[in-house]
Amino acid sequence: MTANLAKKNVDVLVSGRGTNMLALIEAAKDSRYPAMIKRVISNRPDAGALAIAAKHGIATLVVDHKAFASRQAHEDGLAKALADDMADIICLAGYMRILSPAFVQLFAGKMLNIHPSLLPAFTGTNTHARALAAGVKLHGASVHFVTAQLDAGPIVAQACVPVLDGDNENTLAARVLAAENLLYPHALALVAGKAAGNSQCTFAGLLIWPPVAP
Repeated sequence: MTANLAKKNVDVLVSGRGTNMLALIEAAKDSRYPAMIKRVISNRPDAGALAIAAKHGIATLVVDHKAFASRQAHEDGLAKALADDMADIICLAGYMRILSPAFVQLFAGKMLNIHPSLLPAFTGTNTHARALAAGVKLHGASVHFVTAQLDAGPIVAQACVPVLDGDNENTLAARVLAAENLLYPHALALVAGKAAGNSQCTFAGLLIWPPVAP
């Protein structure tokens, strides 16, 4: 892959601290990376991610859901912002709003989400507690395309981590988050046009699939 690659414009939607957003920003600093983070948009003006994005020179915007009279009005405002940016790809990174089927359809095939489980297992919330209760030995994260059905869109890539003896919800969540921070940039690169390699790739016990190119 060359530095002259036509990069995809990416908007990142956030609601909180922005750890996965920061992983995407850092990855996109590489001239060989096939995407550029154009803007970070939050529905919450107090989201910590906004200050982090600004520190890294990324434009930010608040589309505060509380400032709109209805869910429809808020989504109309958000859709306009994304259209104005001509976003090729939209990455949800801790965006804590359930998007309507109509909004999802507007951006079908362009919107990615990261979910803290090995989908289709443990859709929805409280994934780490449910994984521990189920007694699974492997847990992890998935990046998938967003569809109208919650956590059910086509999977782009997954990363798995071991569930260790003595794990609690917090220790498992921390291990999965570290995996997410590696997985999301990899998955975005796959969608933006970078081909994967032909063999498995591991990072200190983390397995990512499809693999990273050598």
